[in-house]
Amino acid sequence: MKRLIMTVVALMGATTLFAQTDVVATFQQGVANAKAANYTEAIAQFQEVIDASWDIEEPDANQQKAIVGSKKFIVTCYNKMGVAAVNAKDYEGAINNFTEAANLAELYEDVAAMNKNRALVGQVYQVQGADAFNSEDYATAIEVFSKGYAADPRNTEMALNLAESYFKSDMYKDGMAICTKIAGMNADKFAEAIAAAQEKMHMYTNNEVAKLQMANDYDGIIAMATELEDAAMAAKITLQAYYGKKDFNKMIELSESALAAQTTDEGRSDIYYLLGVAYNEKEQFDNAVAAMKNVTAGANVANAQAVIAALTANE
Repeated sequence: MKRLIMTVVALMGATTLFAQTDVVATFQQGVANAKAANYTEAIAQFQEVIDASWDIEEPDANQQKAIVGSKKFIVTCYNKMGVAAVNAKDYEGAINNFTEAANLAELYEDVAAMNKNRALVGQVYQVQGADAFNSEDYATAIEVFSKGYAADPRNTEMALNLAESYFKSDMYKDGMAICTKIAGMNADKFAEAIAAAQEKMHMYTNNEVAKLQMANDYDGIIAMATELEDAAMAAKITLQAYYGKKDFNKMIELSESALAAQTTDEGRSDIYYLLGVAYNEKEQFDNAVAAMKNVTAGANVANAQAVIAALTANE
C-alpha cells in the first residue's frame, strides 16, 4: 500500500512539474510568434497560458511572469491585428480586433490599454463614416458614426460628425440632441467642441425657422421653440414668430423674460432690437428709440442706429 501511495504522489509531482514547464515554454513560443507577426498563433498560445493558470494554485516566479506577460501580450496582439486591418482598409476587421483588445484589457485591469483601444475603435468608425459622409450617403454615415459615438462618447469630433449627418438628413431633432449633449460637456476640456456644437445649433435652428417662415407657419416656430433646451435661442425665435404673426403686444409682453434668458451681449441686443421693432410698429416711438439704444452688439447694430436716426430726425 505504501508503494502505491508513493507512486501516486510521484505522478502528481511530475504533473505539476510538467504544467510549470509547459506554461513557461508556451509563453516563450507565443512571444516568438508575436515578434514574427504571427499574431493568430501567438494569441492561441497566450490564451493557453492564461487558461492553464487557473490550475496552478501557487505559481512560481517564472510561471507568474508567463501569466502576467500573456495577459499583456494577448492585448497587444489583437491591437497589432487591428492596425494591420486598418492598413488593409478592412474596417470591420479592425473594429473587431480593437474591440477585443479593449475588452481583454478591461478584463485584465489594464486601464491605459483599454482606453487606447476604445479610442482606436472610435477612430476607425471616424474614417469609415467619413467615407460615407463624403459620398453623401448620410444614412450609412449616421449608422457608422452612431456606433463610433457609442464606443467613445468623449470623441467630440465623432459626435459633431454624427450631428451634421443628422442635419444633412433633415433629422433636425436628432442633430440637436447630439449637439445639446456636447454643449453640456466640461467647458474647460471641450471648449472648442462646445463652440462648434452651439454654432451648428444656431445655424440649423435658423434654417428650420426659415423653412417655417416661408410656409407662414409661425405657430410651428413657436411649438418648435418650446422643445429647445437652449432657452436663449428659444426666446429669440419665439419673438420672431410673434413678429411674423404681427402680434406686437405679445412681443412686448415676452421681452422681459426673453432678455433674462440671454447670456451674451449679442443675444440681449437681438432681443432689444425685436422689442424696438414691436414698439415702432405700435407707433410708440420713444420706447422704440430707448430699446434700439440698447442694441450694442451683433448683426443689428447698424439697423438699430438707422432706426434711431430716422425716428429722431425731426427732434
